[in-house]
Amino acid sequence: MNVSIFIPARYASTRYPGKPLVPLTGADGAAKPLIQRSWEAACAVSGVTSVYVLTDDGRIADAARGFGADVLMTSEAARNGTERCAEALAQLDVEPDVVVNLQGDAPLTPSWFVEALIERMADWHVQMATPVLRCDPQTLENLVTDRREGRVGGTTAVMKTDGSAIYFSKEVLPHVGDLSNPPEVWHHVGVYAYRPDALRRYAGWDEGPLERAEGLEQLRFVENGAAVTCVPVDARGRVFWELNNPVDVDRIEAVLKKERIA
Repeated sequence: MNVSIFIPARYASTRYPGKPLVPLTGADGAAKPLIQRSWEAACAVSGVTSVYVLTDDGRIADAARGFGADVLMTSEAARNGTERCAEALAQLDVEPDVVVNLQGDAPLTPSWFVEALIERMADWHVQMATPVLRCDPQTLENLVTDRREGRVGGTTAVMKTDGSAIYFSKEVLPHVGDLSNPPEVWHHVGVYAYRPDALRRYAGWDEGPLERAEGLEQLRFVENGAAVTCVPVDARGRVFWELNNPVDVDRIEAVLKKERIA
């Protein structure tokens, strides 16, 4: 398959302005901006034809070109990464079979997460897919702590028995009453794979009330009756966490050091 990874990045983040350019210090003591670490994570994925950073901001574009990334400029009208991916798709001379949206705030995304997603997309009946990760005790504690302290952090997924999504939320679902004996909670990994036609349909739908309330772009598929295939992945002992709030910088840098990621 011809697979393109798109990395949407915008400067004007509501929760964390300038987030793509926030420096993150690796195991060697050197700092790199968040967008570079996300791009390096994308470049480590096998079976990918091309990788692009998508942005509407010249500062991010200049930084990305500075470390060697290909950049596609998109409009300020894009309300989320999926809409930005739909805009970028229209700019390509050769349409890929699959577009992967790797969020620009997810530098800890292991390559095998994305590879599992690409493998699932080999089934041409799957129009859109996203990975989910069974929460380990530390990740679950982080999620619960964030909500108790009023922060919006990671996202959880609720699925049917066949793996199709019922709902995604920034709340911890199902409810966790006791961390010593919690229910099974699935952490949504901020990566999406789409068929080009699915991306175009998405761009033609209006934002729905659930998407608006949660601030989760994938809910537009759910609200319009489009199947979202959840792909369980194995962390293999690595902690997965996105950079959603300033407090996450220390969390991510700790993982970079532990995993000896320069």
